[in-house]
Order: sequence, then structure tokens, then C-alpha cells
Amino acid sequence: MPANLTPQYYEAEEAYKRASTPEDKLAALEEMLATIPKHKGTEKLQAEIKKRISKFKKEESKSKGGSRQEDPFLIESQGAGQVFILGFPNCGKSSLVQALTNAKTVVAEYPFSTPLPVPGMMAYEDTSVQLIDAPPFVAEGIPGNFTTALRNCDLLLMMLDLSDDDCADHLTAMLDFLQEKRILRDEEQKGVQFLTWKQLVVVGNKTDSPDAMERLNLLKELVPDCPEIIPISTTEGTNLELLREHLYQALAVIRVYTKKPGKKPDLDRPFVLPVGSTVSELAEYIHKDIAANLKSAKVWGSAKFDGQQVNHDYVLYDKDIVELND
Repeated sequence: MPANLTPQYYEAEEAYKRASTPEDKLAALEEMLATIPKHKGTEKLQAEIKKRISKFKKEESKSKGGSRQEDPFLIESQGAGQVFILGFPNCGKSSLVQALTNAKTVVAEYPFSTPLPVPGMMAYEDTSVQLIDAPPFVAEGIPGNFTTALRNCDLLLMMLDLSDDDCADHLTAMLDFLQEKRILRDEEQKGVQFLTWKQLVVVGNKTDSPDAMERLNLLKELVPDCPEIIPISTTEGTNLELLREHLYQALAVIRVYTKKPGKKPDLDRPFVLPVGSTVSELAEYIHKDIAANLKSAKVWGSAKFDGQQVNHDYVLYDKDIVELND
């Protein structure tokens, strides 16, 4: 069977050949794997790419002494997902994290008050989302581990300062950097340009400042292919609850509760899974032995009727209750 490789794959392959650092080679390999057509004709090539990715990750682990946690930029994801906040100095990243979490961040008028990433947990209904208050973005001198953290997160939150006349230049600089590092990429579908690869949310902070909304409208004109910009004010609390909801939805996850036969469901601690997850994937997530011994399952919520017995490949939805039987 012919491979029928896509233009996006060849572009990623060319980036791999041009890459001069292990970090950039790994990023290109991951994009090659993401864009390669998945069929029998590419199985060997997929296996080779996965082998190379594994090799680079092992080398990266060795170079860090075998411990990812020794690097302050590589923070283990917790909760429903990890959101990495990217922005220029004084855009309000620390204020946002402080407003949405209980993290003790340094809020100051001077730039570079956050030298290292600071995690905080944002509550959302019965789960939580991890926000990372990152050091400020600077056009030059970005360390490799900063870029790795951007790749590893589940969602990027790009923050703009609407009180700054240079906010359009800041937006363009960050988008260019993300595309250069292949964290975002330009695509065209049906004549429309859009950005893909890493989930991205953009907010414009300081809507309470003079001429902020005029700058926001100008941003939309100057950078038309940018995702929707959510206007907020960390000072006045404007749209912060809207942003909380938006961040959770952008993570594209579902909460699933479990119950034992004849017992009430455990509604305090949901399992958080990607949208589209099945009953068998839930079982595997809980424990491989449960998945191996799974005989039947019942679902309350999205099923046609409560307690309906479903197949292992049944697709679950947010707030479903599942009974797994072995």
C-alpha cells in the first residue's frame, strides 16, 4: 500500500533535517508522527519515527540526571490539565493566577518579578485545572526548557496587555515564536488560514485602562488569523468567571464518576479523561487489571436510559456515571 504522505508531513520531515538541536529534532519528529497518515502502508515508518522519539526522550532524561523534576520548568501536570500562561513583562500573568487560584505569586509593577514558573490550582466545579505563572516572554534568549514546557502543557494561555500600545507587536512576536518552534503551525482549509497543533486561548488584560477596547479592536484588524481574544481585567474581575469556564472547555476533557453494583456513585472524585474516551479506556485508566477483566458496564447519564448496559467501545460524556463489572 502506498504511503501517500501529506504536504504537512514532508514539511515536518524537512524541519527535522534542518534542526540543529535535539529539542528541535524531537519537536519535528513529534509533528511527523502527528501528520503521517495512519494506515498499513505507513506502519513501518510510524514505528521508525516512534523509535527515534523514544531515543531523543531517553537522551533528554539522561542529560537532566534522570529526574524531570530537577528542572523547575518541567512541572508535572495535575488536575484536569495544565495551562501554561505566556505573556510579555507586566501583562498581568501573576495577578491572573492569584485571582483564579490560591498560589502565592509575586505581583509587582516592575518587570521580571517571576523568575521561575509558579503553579497554582484553579477550582472548576468538582475538579481543578493547573495554571502555570511562567517567567515573562522575551523575544531573544528563551531557554530550551521554557520551550519544552510550552510543548508539554495541555493548553497555552497567551496574555496581552491592552494598556500597552505595543500589544499588537507582542501578539505577533509570540505567535511567530510558537510557529518557529512548531508549537503552532499555519494551515489552510477551504481557503481559510488558521492555527493548529497546540490548543491556544488568548486574553487581553487591563480592559479597565484608557483606550483598551480601541487597542483590542485594532488587534483583531492587524492579526486577523489570531484566535478570539477574551477581554478581561484582573483588577476589576471582569470576565474572570467566563475565562475559568473557557479554559476548562478548551482542555477538551470529560468528568466520569464510577459506582459499585448496588452502591451509590462516588460523586466527589471524578476521573478526568479526554473527550471521546470509551468505557474500556476508563477501565484502563483506573487500572490495567480492571480493563483486562472487564465483562460488562452500565451507564447513567448519556445512555438511552439510566443503568443501560453498554459495549466496551461506548463513548462516554461529561458527568456520566459508570458501573464496571468483572
